[in-house]
Amino acid sequence: MLHINGVSAEYLVNKYSTPLFVYDVNQIRENARAFVHTFESLNVDYQVAYASKAFSSIAMLQVAKQEGLSLDVVSQGELYTAIEAGFPVEKIHLHGNNKNIEELEMAIEHNIGCIVVDNFYEIDLLKKLLDQHNTEMEVLLRVTPGIEAHTHDYILTGQEDSKFGFDLSSEQADDALSQLIQSDRIHVQGVHCHIGSQIFETQGFVLATRKIYQMLKSWKEKFQFEAKVVNLGGGFGIQYTQEDEPLPLNQYVISLVETVREEASQHGLSTPEIWIEPGRSIVGEAGSTIYTIGSIKELEGIRKYVSVDGGMTDNIRPALYQAKYDAVVANKMDQPKEEIVSVAGKCCESGDMLIWDLEVPKVESGDLLAVKSTGAYGYSMANHYNRFAKPAVVFIEDGQDHLVVKRETYRDLTQSDLSYE
Repeated sequence: MLHINGVSAEYLVNKYSTPLFVYDVNQIRENARAFVHTFESLNVDYQVAYASKAFSSIAMLQVAKQEGLSLDVVSQGELYTAIEAGFPVEKIHLHGNNKNIEELEMAIEHNIGCIVVDNFYEIDLLKKLLDQHNTEMEVLLRVTPGIEAHTHDYILTGQEDSKFGFDLSSEQADDALSQLIQSDRIHVQGVHCHIGSQIFETQGFVLATRKIYQMLKSWKEKFQFEAKVVNLGGGFGIQYTQEDEPLPLNQYVISLVETVREEASQHGLSTPEIWIEPGRSIVGEAGSTIYTIGSIKELEGIRKYVSVDGGMTDNIRPALYQAKYDAVVANKMDQPKEEIVSVAGKCCESGDMLIWDLEVPKVESGDLLAVKSTGAYGYSMANHYNRFAKPAVVFIEDGQDHLVVKRETYRDLTQSDLSYE
């Protein structure tokens, strides 16, 4: 039987049913500390901001707070969750390419630590709101350095053709900085960039940092502006299958710090506070999803389909990104693998396939399938297609299980519906 942090999958399923998201909290803490301790060992000012879009819940944000992390939020809902979790507002950073009045007002009213400014529309809106509230705000300027990470096109965000940030190849970023520093209510702390996701090497970060420092040097000459903060985003890769070979988490930090120090020294600038925004790399491998196997369909000479009681409603990434996962039959961990199956979800979509060609022991209806590394963008992207209720989420720490998100009921599904009779 598969055990997660000392707790058996059978026990968890009997107690909480399936589908079920299970997080090893000890692993979450270890991942967070890998980033924090590396920064501290390098004697540099820093912030490690958990990118809550990967997985946001009150319990998760409380763990992030306990580990001394900052927090990256991208919506009013994520900001509200952070406030409900009692997260220190001065350590919250608000992102987004289309922040609306309500989001910005909420950030201003709670006096959060930083807003990452993304476009000219937002600059005008922020100025007006700060005047109305008679207050001030610290910001970072998000730029697109024109560096493409080696990842899927849908999750590339750092290249020039992007919905995010101000372009460096034109004078967009210069114009944006000029507008911001003219405001008495806006205090520009530095710059932000994010070059993509699921990145397995450091070269992209190095190239992006060099381009940013070329810009920072020119800003020192043009505007007498020197960045106190350089935020290099996240996107550090994790292992989903044996094909994935991510670096140890500390290697990303070491490379970033070395490059920033070299570039700052070369251009005659002070070493800034260095921020990063890991999300997937903190929670991804710490999470698993447990399903119950139902129908089995064998097409002789073609394929064997094994269907589970979840699918694209709790993990849309295979359908959306063609993402690959690995899995084990949780109640047959000691049995030899003797067949190849494809794991199907139960949504009414032919594209609802979680894993193609998975090697497993002989499977039967009622077996438990545990899909690995589902801790990021599983629950956070869960949906109600076909009116499926969202699964429960369980945290396990030091061998003790804790329910942190209740399983939705069918009443939950219809609670916002209004009658038309």
